[in-house]
Amino acid sequence: MILYKQGSALIDGKIVITDIVANHGRIIAIDKEIVPDKDTEVIDCQGKFILPALVDIHTHGANGYDFNTADIDGMKKIMEFYISRGVGTVLPTVMTDSDEVICRQAGLIAELAKEYPEIKGINLEGPFLSEAFSGAHPKQFLQKPSFEKFLTYQKAAQGLIKLVTIAPELPRAIEFIEEAVAARVKVSLGHSGADYATVQRALKAGAVGFTHFGNGMSQMDRLNLNMVGSALNSRAYAEVICDGKHIDKDVLKFLIKTKGIDKVIGITDSIMATGLADGEYKLGVTDVVVQNGDAYVKGTTKRAGSVLDAHTGLANVVSFTGLKLPEAIKLWTVNPAKMLGLDGRIGTIEVGKDADFIII
Repeated sequence: MILYKQGSALIDGKIVITDIVANHGRIIAIDKEIVPDKDTEVIDCQGKFILPALVDIHTHGANGYDFNTADIDGMKKIMEFYISRGVGTVLPTVMTDSDEVICRQAGLIAELAKEYPEIKGINLEGPFLSEAFSGAHPKQFLQKPSFEKFLTYQKAAQGLIKLVTIAPELPRAIEFIEEAVAARVKVSLGHSGADYATVQRALKAGAVGFTHFGNGMSQMDRLNLNMVGSALNSRAYAEVICDGKHIDKDVLKFLIKTKGIDKVIGITDSIMATGLADGEYKLGVTDVVVQNGDAYVKGTTKRAGSVLDAHTGLANVVSFTGLKLPEAIKLWTVNPAKMLGLDGRIGTIEVGKDADFIII
């Protein structure tokens, strides 16, 4: 057993000084004063914060490596970078590519997950996306929705795909959503030009979220809510890239005010350049240029993910919105945990949950 002694822990939405005991990766006791026995390891946490470990459900890579191209050793370097930035749960994101690459990389991630319990699923962003809103996704690999094809990917992933993005206006997209939900896969709407009526059908079919709000989607206007307005108007979750570039800080404040603090999820959408200097990189097969910390498809003004890390993303939420840490951290902990159905294990510090916290 391990006793974390007298840390300032986030418990029930408040910072309190307390002791926490963990055994075999589970929290077994939380109290103001716990007396250890002779076999208990004691870690002095006085003057330190104990916070739930961060959750990043949408990330393509970091530290010079990309989940669409890295081998196992490269993926390990990505994971070590995440862990160093306070991430305790991650969904490595495989983007649009050839069927061969998607299956190969999903299989590698499934093997990696056996060594890294932080990997609690795979996020499949594509290939069932709108060509007009594809962004950095290579158009030559886009496909019409096919649940049969998805099952091919899922088999290669050993059942680890937990989240998939789809453009709901595509042929048979609504049927795809219904089949994915029945198979206990979460569906997010994104890279889409869908109108309000189409989005409503997708939400009714079981979609639970919107991929990187404001980016890669049809904008609201006076005649139709489209994707952006539908996201604001719904009770579904909205991912947001918290770098101050993909959406303005005032838009983030408005998003939280409109949807409520419990329905917004912070993501990095990070690429292989994260943690490195400006320069030329890859996002899958797409050439990317990073200038002044902003990533673009080479030769265009299309953004290509970000160079954000989760720790900075949390700090940005506090800075941009003025929220106190106990509220701001929901975007990076309990909200994504609830969306994935993992809130019984992670997202908050409670007895019975995973000992999945960070000490700062």
